[in-house]
Amino acid sequence: MDIAIHSSFLPHTDPAASLAFYRDTLGFEVRKEVAYNGMHWITVGPAGQPGTSIVLHPPAATPGVTDDERRTIVEMMAKGTYAMIILASSDLDGTFAKLQASGADVIQEPTEQPYGVRDCAFRDPAGNHIRINELR
Repeated sequence: MDIAIHSSFLPHTDPAASLAFYRDTLGFEVRKEVAYNGMHWITVGPAGQPGTSIVLHPPAATPGVTDDERRTIVEMMAKGTYAMIILASSDLDGTFAKLQASGADVIQEPTEQPYGVRDCAFRDPAGNHIRINELR
């Protein structure tokens, strides 16, 4: 079987802030932007990896979600408990320094975890939990 991760979805609450974070701070390429009915989707991905993308989407766009559920989602996003993604970098300390200097919300400085991974953590502008593992 030949299966790869093509797209992962993370909710956003502010398209401009999300675009600035993923494009300008993380250095991701913008692959597509779609605006529809006052909502905005942004597809980004790491340079040189055209087959892997993150779709930043408005939480209100999910079909079948009630208004109460949307409010809960936004509350959980703000706390960093709704969505998470794990990225990887061969220069964890340099990546951390750049993110910290950008004003990103630091959750954890680079740390050697007891389960054998060295990583750090941030929240994106929507509150999504982003962990960055060190490639070894």
